[in-house]
Amino acid sequence: MDYSHGRMDEHVFLLHGLARSSSSMIGMERFLRDHKFSVTNLEYPSRKFPIPELAKQVRERISENPKTRSAEKIHFVTHSMGGILLRQIQKVDPFSNIGKAVMLGPPNQGSEIVDKLGKMKVFKMINGPASLQLGTDPESFPNILGPVNFELFVIAGTRSINPILSQMIPGTDDGKVSVARTRIQGMKEFLKVQSAHPFLMNNKIAREATLHFLKTGKLP
Repeated sequence: MDYSHGRMDEHVFLLHGLARSSSSMIGMERFLRDHKFSVTNLEYPSRKFPIPELAKQVRERISENPKTRSAEKIHFVTHSMGGILLRQIQKVDPFSNIGKAVMLGPPNQGSEIVDKLGKMKVFKMINGPASLQLGTDPESFPNILGPVNFELFVIAGTRSINPILSQMIPGTDDGKVSVARTRIQGMKEFLKVQSAHPFLMNNKIAREATLHFLKTGKLP
């Protein structure tokens, strides 16, 4: 389900993560709407298709949205794999009026969890084909997309609620993605917050920093 609110000169699209739904982004949507941003909280079938097909579907949905044509700039706030979809869109069929983007816990260089568990049938059954494309191999999908060429702010979590998964990930992590692997060449700003992966969009510091970046292009 899509939720659209707010003013017309700028518009923000929210993209949820793998095996999540637009409901997971409602808190962020309401927060940005309360601060006078026009927002569309997109839903997409994250577990049904590979990344290229998901990105194509999301691109079409955004293109068909009247706010895309009427807004001077469109911004993005993404969680987890939503950030990889945005990178794919901007590489293959970019929006010319893209403004700023904030990625929360993006596996920009993949995740070791996919390396360790991706060969298990139950992993694909639960997470779908796109999940298998998120490994850390140099030829994995995130690693062949290249640098970003838009204003990007990456927020990484440093707290885990899953010690078993965290044991598979070198260095500091959020339970799904290491801090180091959220980084991407070309990003403008970077911030670490004390949050686990599933809750990054609800973290107060992350929300405030997201709002400030969308308004100013800088960190608070």
